[in-house]
Amino acid sequence: MPPDRPRRQRAARRGAVVAVLAAASLAGLLTGPAHAGGDGGDGPHGPADRELRRRLQALVGTPGGPPGAVAVLTAGGRSEVYRAGTSQIGTGRPPRTGDHMRIASTAKAFSGSVALHLADRGALSLDDTLGRRLPRLPSAWHRVTLRQLLNHTSGLPDYTEAPTFIAELTADPRRHFDSRKLLDYVAGDPLRFRPGSAYRYSNSDNIAVALMAEAATGQRYERLLAELVYRPLGLRHTTLPQGYRLPEPYLHGYATDAPDTPEDVSTVLSASGVWASGGIVSTPRDLGAFIRGYAGGRGLGPAVRRQQLTFVEGSSEPAGPGRNRAGLALFSYTTRCGTVYGHTGNFPGYTQLAAGTKDGKRSLTVSLTSQVNSTTNPRLLATLRALQEDFVCRLLDRREPGGKR
Repeated sequence: MPPDRPRRQRAARRGAVVAVLAAASLAGLLTGPAHAGGDGGDGPHGPADRELRRRLQALVGTPGGPPGAVAVLTAGGRSEVYRAGTSQIGTGRPPRTGDHMRIASTAKAFSGSVALHLADRGALSLDDTLGRRLPRLPSAWHRVTLRQLLNHTSGLPDYTEAPTFIAELTADPRRHFDSRKLLDYVAGDPLRFRPGSAYRYSNSDNIAVALMAEAATGQRYERLLAELVYRPLGLRHTTLPQGYRLPEPYLHGYATDAPDTPEDVSTVLSASGVWASGGIVSTPRDLGAFIRGYAGGRGLGPAVRRQQLTFVEGSSEPAGPGRNRAGLALFSYTTRCGTVYGHTGNFPGYTQLAAGTKDGKRSLTVSLTSQVNSTTNPRLLATLRALQEDFVCRLLDRREPGGKR
C-alpha cells in the first residue's frame, strides 16, 4: 500500500462525514475517561446533585455519545457546573466554562436580540416587510414580515437544503461563502406556505433578519452584535467568525458513530455558510450570561417584550426539554417543574441548549461535543431531553445552585 494511502482514505472519510453531517445538521451541521465534579478551577461551585452528575457521565459513556459535556446552572451570581468526559480526546482535559465552542442555532437568539432592540428603538418594526427593507429579494417573498421571520412562520425556503449549496459545501467544507448572499441559493424557489399560516423552522429566516437589521441601520451585523448584545451583557469571548478556526482553548467537537473512533470535526466547516443562523462562537459562561439577558427581556420595553413572548406551536431544532413553543427567536420549554425560555442548536460536533427564567435571574446551558438530533441519533436525543428537563428542575428548585436558599 502506498505510504500516503491511509491519509487519502482518512481525508475521503472526513469528506463523507462532512457531507452527511452538513446535510443533516444545517437542514435541521479513543475517548478519555469520564469526569464529573467541580468546574476544574474555573468556577465557584461543583455539582451538588450526584444523580445529575451520574447521568451526565452516563450520557458521555453511551456508545456513540459525545466525548465531552458540560452543564452550567446559574442563579444569584452562583453557579453549579456539571462536566463529563474530555474537551479533547487524548488529553484528559475536562470541559470548562471558559472553553470556546460553536453555539450552532442558538445564534438565532442573538439575531433576535439585535432585531428586537432595533424594534424597541424604532429603527425597525416587527411589521416591516422584506419588500420594504430588502426589495432585491424575490417579489414573492416581499410580504413576509420581520415578526414572521423571527418565529419561523415566514414560509421562506431553507437555503441549507438547496442542492447547489450542499454540493458546494461538500466539495469544499472550508469554502468561504458570501454570507450576505446565502439566500441567493433559494431565490428561485417559491414560499413553502402563505406567510403566517404555518410554522416551519428555516435557517433562511435569521439570515434575512440580519440583512434587515443591516438595511435599517447601515451598519454591519457583526457591529450591531457588538453594540447591542456583547457589550451590554459583558460578553468578552463571543464572536461571529467567517472562517473555520476556533480560538484557544476550545471544546473539540466530534463525529461519533460507534463503534468507529470519534473524528474531530471542530474546524472542518467554515462558519461563513451559516452566519447569523448559526455561526457564533462563544463559551458556556458567556452563553449563560446572554440567555439570562435575552430570556429576561433586558433592555426591551414592555410592547416589544410582549411580542417576544407571544408563542405559536413549534419546536426548536433539535427539540428542547418538555413542550416546545416558538416566540420571537426564543422558545418556551414547559417542563413538569416549570417553564424556561431559550434556544437549542446543533452543528457538526456540537449540540447546545441555553435557557433562562422569565425574570432573567437564572440560566442553564448544556453543551455536548457531538451532534445529537432526531436524524443523527433519535434515541440519544430522547435521553438528552429527559436529562435537560431534570436540569431545569434543578434550576427552578427553591435552592440556588451552590446550596443557598
